[in-house]
Amino acid sequence: MGKPVQYKVIVSDRARQMLAAHVRFLAQKSPAAARNTKNDLMNAIRSLSTMPERFPFLIAEFVPPNKYHKMFVEKCYLVLYQIKDQRVFVDYIVDCRQDYKWLVR
Repeated sequence: MGKPVQYKVIVSDRARQMLAAHVRFLAQKSPAAARNTKNDLMNAIRSLSTMPERFPFLIAEFVPPNKYHKMFVEKCYLVLYQIKDQRVFVDYIVDCRQDYKWLVR
């Protein structure tokens, strides 16, 4: 059995800013929870370096079919990413407890 293909994971500036905003918000209530959430999200994103196809595509009216894969983290964060060749592009990190209909318009 061969070695699994390794993908390079690239997190966009927008996704980094979204992650930072989520962590800042949580840190106001609990620095420990903020740290744990950041670690969980980063570990999940890093895991995309192997088998990123394991998560399904996002199906939404205004999103082109088969463009973004969706990965849920901690039941309330949605990570949207694209796979191109041997690279994974993380474009959005959304808190599903907030209104994110702007994303699919």
